[in-house]
Amino acid sequence: MGLLSTIFGILCGFLNSIFSLFAFGIGTSIGLVIGYYAFINALPTDVEDVKVCPLVAEDWETLQRLIPEIPLWVKNPDFDRVDWLNKFIENMWPYLDRAICATAKNIAKPIIDEQTPQYKIQSVEFETFTLGTIPPTFQGMKVYTTDDKELIMEPSIKWAGNPNIIIAVTAYGLKATIQVLDLQVFGIPRITLKPLVGIFPCFASIFVSLMNKPHVDFGLKLLGVDLMAIPGLYRFVQELIKDQVANMYLWPQALEVQIMDPEQALKRPLGILDVTVVKAVKLQRKDLLGKSDPYVKLNLREEKVAFKKTTVKRSNLNPEWNEEFSFVIKDPATQVLELRVYDWDQVGTHEEMGLNVVPLKDLTPDEPKVLTLVLLKTLNPNDPQNDKPRGQLVIELVYKPFKEDEMLDNIDDSGMMEKAPEGTPAGGGLLVIIVHEAQDLEGKYHTNPHVRLLFKGEERKTKRIKKNRDPRWDEEFQFRLEEPPTNDRLHVEVYSTSSRIGLLHSKESLGHVSINLVDVVHNRRVNEKYQLIDSRNGRVQIELQWRT
Repeated sequence: MGLLSTIFGILCGFLNSIFSLFAFGIGTSIGLVIGYYAFINALPTDVEDVKVCPLVAEDWETLQRLIPEIPLWVKNPDFDRVDWLNKFIENMWPYLDRAICATAKNIAKPIIDEQTPQYKIQSVEFETFTLGTIPPTFQGMKVYTTDDKELIMEPSIKWAGNPNIIIAVTAYGLKATIQVLDLQVFGIPRITLKPLVGIFPCFASIFVSLMNKPHVDFGLKLLGVDLMAIPGLYRFVQELIKDQVANMYLWPQALEVQIMDPEQALKRPLGILDVTVVKAVKLQRKDLLGKSDPYVKLNLREEKVAFKKTTVKRSNLNPEWNEEFSFVIKDPATQVLELRVYDWDQVGTHEEMGLNVVPLKDLTPDEPKVLTLVLLKTLNPNDPQNDKPRGQLVIELVYKPFKEDEMLDNIDDSGMMEKAPEGTPAGGGLLVIIVHEAQDLEGKYHTNPHVRLLFKGEERKTKRIKKNRDPRWDEEFQFRLEEPPTNDRLHVEVYSTSSRIGLLHSKESLGHVSINLVDVVHNRRVNEKYQLIDSRNGRVQIELQWRT
């Protein structure tokens, strides 16, 4: 009996525990449901809209302290967004990295070589020099407009980069390495481009100033030991760099980088030189049959402009041209007119028959002057080859200086557009094609390039230049037309011809392009570089003129 009573008691206790847990679960669930609906019903139904208050000065300063990385274009309406510039730098950074590092090495080398002897240092070498993979970021840019011929920009630059610069210093037979890494630079420089001029790149100098002390932070290891971890040294070095940079470049002081000679860049056109090539007398015989096909090239010496050229007079040792040309003059005291007579040849290089020069300082303004120039072999007065008679060239010159109210500020350096010569059809004109140069030509077998022009079934060719991937011709070709070539195209093809007789690949095309001539008719002059078809990187520069 006792055993049964014990078993019955245990069973009752177990059932009681089960029912208690079940009752707790049911009670808790019912309570949560009732509480949720009571909470929902207790919420107010008359909720007012949130009031938006403008930031006052104190609130704005607090926000700046809480979020210090707000771009300047958000905080200051004078700064413009330059996301396009950041995208450009991001794509260009691998190339900018190499270019900046190479330039920095070239600048630092002479300075290091000058300073090392006084400190008994044997050598200083860059073992590693890279600016890392993280480019700087422009957080805004302010641009100023002034009455002077200048452009002023203030970009906000932040750069937290990962450069790795390792410098090895050898002194007293011992070698130590210094590593610069984890560079941070924050600052707002002022970049001024001035003076603005009318020739590329359109400014003569770059001036860089700092509008405030920059934030500079970096890691510095000597023999593998982090020097910036030394107590007190980190702040001392940081403040020293800030003060030194500020003393040199804090506005109004500036770092000047000269792009071109300001005196040359600021030269304005002072006048026009009109040249008439009248005739030549008693020229040398160059052809086998005792005749020559002469023409004259004219240009201003040491000026990077295309030469001008007369027409070719076939089989004539006493040719008459009476052709007029004009040049823009910027410095009549130093500029010199150069004239060269050539014998035109359908095959091969045109042979020079003689030359001479005319210093413009010898001309009286507004006074026509007829000169008979003795053709020389060279411009060396002591050259015995100049004693051999080569003929004479007769020209007429007149220099017409501008008046003060006629000064030209924006005139093309290549000279004024000439009129078509006499005999040009009234409804037509003269199409002038100047083949300047080509770049990055790639021949599979050889690269001895010349240019072939095909227009209206007529073919013209430049001279061949041997073993040159970046040839320069500066050759001019002319076509007299009865009507404007608005519906015509010019076919340009660059060929390479082997210099060896009997070679299997004696001729190959280096690329071609077809140019629509409607633009030159409307604009009078077009000077562009064209990408060659069937060439990976080849380009050719063609200048087109339409003279009426």
